[in-house]
Amino acid sequence: MNDNDIKRINELFHKSKSVGLTEEEKIEQATLRKAYIESIKKNVRSSLSNVSVVEKDGSITNMKDIINKKK
Repeated sequence: MNDNDIKRINELFHKSKSVGLTEEEKIEQATLRKAYIESIKKNVRSSLSNVSVVEKDGSITNMKDIINKKK
């Protein structure tokens, strides 16, 4: 996801509110939104992989391990 993709998402949003979108534009918007959400998820996973949690019993749990178990 780059700046041009985000700019296009915003353009399509504003157009949808003003004059509406064609079917092709609706498909493009859905595709770009899906890619954007996946990009956000990837960034969150990357950030969480650098986090460690100290449990009540004193043990340390790496969030990376929890993320990898859920995959």
